[in-house]
Amino acid sequence: MASVKFLICVGAVTLMSGAAYAADLAPPPAYQPQPIFASGGWYLRGEVGIGMPSSTLTFLQNPLNSSDFAFDHASMGDTEFLGGGLGYELNNWLRFDVTAEYRSKSQLNAFGEYTFGGGVFGDQYQGTLNSVVVLANAYVDLGTWWCITPFIGAGVGGAYNRINDLTDIGIFTSGAGVGPNISSWSPAWAIHAGVDYSVTPNLKLELAYRYLNYGSITDSINCIGGCYPDSYKWSNLSSQDIMLGFRWMLQPEVPVVPQPLESRG
Repeated sequence: MASVKFLICVGAVTLMSGAAYAADLAPPPAYQPQPIFASGGWYLRGEVGIGMPSSTLTFLQNPLNSSDFAFDHASMGDTEFLGGGLGYELNNWLRFDVTAEYRSKSQLNAFGEYTFGGGVFGDQYQGTLNSVVVLANAYVDLGTWWCITPFIGAGVGGAYNRINDLTDIGIFTSGAGVGPNISSWSPAWAIHAGVDYSVTPNLKLELAYRYLNYGSITDSINCIGGCYPDSYKWSNLSSQDIMLGFRWMLQPEVPVVPQPLESRG
């Protein structure tokens, strides 16, 4: 995780310092000519990022069991992700791409309590969640100033989520259990906002924020020694993502030289 955070910090500083340098060299805005580019064509993209996920954890009691168990708290740890894709730039304002990414294991923690025989007992849960997310995205570029282009976008797709090594350790009891390592597909969607910086006609660096919702997943606990297994649902899986990426234009943007108007005789 530290390496990804370092890359994002370095990329952000590079992007901002390059933009500031370009702005320092530029004449005042009133006299700055705005270049016109013939844009469009295919591009490749890649990104790394850090996600800060969250979810709602629900206890799904087996109908054969009876207890007043309830969660006191639940949390998810940060995750790193790496992705890439293929896109098409329709014009200076509109572009589309399809992306796929792998999200590394996020630590799952939860604690709940129940009463039994006049006493209060607890259960501590731990495990990890990793995901593969595939999205079809559309973006609107909001204009370019000194090589900097802000943009917004949205995406829809699916997420393949997997819970690994879910365990339940009884507090003040000798009970314990493990999960079967469940995987499942869920719908996913995202909202994007960010800026890109044109390093060359082919290469653009991108710094972006993304809200990602990647569905839900349900796992169960099989008690050591035997029991009727209860289930646990992580719903509304979502993440606040910071992303550093690049776009490589397979057909670079070419400046268009305006033609002088013909004089009228």
